Amino acid sequence: MSVPSSFKAALFEEKNPRHTVADRSLTPLGTDEVAIKITATAINPVDWKIRDYRFFVSSYPAVLGSDAAGEIVSVGSKVQNLAVGDRVFFQGIIGNYDASTFQQYCKMPAELVAKTPKSITDDQAAGISLATVAGITGLYDKTGRGLTPAPWDEGGDRAGNGKALVVLGGSSSVGQYVIQLARLSGYERIITNSSLTHAEHLKKLGAHVVLDRKQAGPKDFISALNGLPLDFIFDAISTPDTQALGVEVLAAAGVSSQVVVVQGVNAEAKDLGASKTPKVDVRQVLGLGSSPNLRYLSVPLMKSLGSEDGWLATGKFVPNRPVVVEGGLEKLDEALDKNRAGVSGEKVVIRPVA
Repeated sequence: MSVPSSFKAALFEEKNPRHTVADRSLTPLGTDEVAIKITATAINPVDWKIRDYRFFVSSYPAVLGSDAAGEIVSVGSKVQNLAVGDRVFFQGIIGNYDASTFQQYCKMPAELVAKTPKSITDDQAAGISLATVAGITGLYDKTGRGLTPAPWDEGGDRAGNGKALVVLGGSSSVGQYVIQLARLSGYERIITNSSLTHAEHLKKLGAHVVLDRKQAGPKDFISALNGLPLDFIFDAISTPDTQALGVEVLAAAGVSSQVVVVQGVNAEAKDLGASKTPKVDVRQVLGLGSSPNLRYLSVPLMKSLGSEDGWLATGKFVPNRPVVVEGGLEKLDEALDKNRAGVSGEKVVIRPVA
C-alpha cells in the first residue's frame, strides 16, 4: 500500500469560482510524516469562505479542505506510533496543499493525527478535528479564555468547578464540541441556545439548560445561571447579533470577562463591550492546530481523542452527526453550497475515496 504517482484532487483555479477535478501528486514524505488515503472529508464554513473570498490562498491551482479521516498508506522513517493500515482522523493544514483534504491522498505530521476507534465511522471522524481545535483554543489558550488545566492534565476535570459557561449556538459543530469540552472541564452549569429540536441531544452532550435561540434574551441566560458565577461566553456562531448578545449577557451578569468568537470580531459589538461597566472584551480565536503556538494543545488533544481507550472509544466525546453528499469530489461545490445555506446539528461530508 502506498500513494499512487497521481490521484484525483479538487483544484481551485484563479479565474474559476468552482472546483475542477484533476490529477495531482504529493511531494516526498518527510521522516516524521504519514501519507493518508482520504476516505471522508468534512465541510466547514471556512471552506466555502475561502472559495468565495479567496483568503488563505497563496498560489494556484489551490487545494482546500482541512478536516478529514482516512487510512495510513505510508509512514516516515521516524514515525513510531502509527502504521500502514491504521484508520485515522486529523485537521489538515490550510495553505499547505499537500496537507489539504479535498483530494484523495494527503500527508500530515504524525503528531497531529489520531487513531480512529472501531466504534466510530470515517464519516463521523471526518468532522471532529477542526471544530474541536477551535473549541480547545477558545477554552484553554491565552488568546481565548485561558482556562487551566486542560482536561487531559491532572485536575483538568475540576477546572470549571463552581462556575457557569454560556455557549451561543450549541447545535453548531463548534458548539457541540465546546459543550463536551466544558463538561470534561467540570463546569457546573453549561447553558446554550439552539433550535429546541436539538435540546435533548445537547443535554446528552452535557448542556444543563437549552434556551430557544429565537426567543431567549439576556435575562433568560441570567436566570439559567441558577446563582452560579458566569465565567465567560463562547460564541460558536459569531455573527454581529450573537456577539452583541454575548456582550449583553455578560453585562447583565455584571461580569468583566470575554465573549470568545470563532469568526471576525464585529466592531460594533467590540465598542458595545467597551462601553459597559464592567467592560466586556470580544476576542477572536484562530484554531489552527498545526501552528507551533497551538501544538501544546492540539497534540495532547489528538492523543486524548484517539485510540481504543480515548475519549471517543469510551463515549466521553461524541462526534457530530454526518450527512453525506454522495458523488465524491465532483460534488464538492454542491456540498460547500449546502453548508453555506445553513445546516443545524449535522456535519456535511463527502467521500473522495470510498
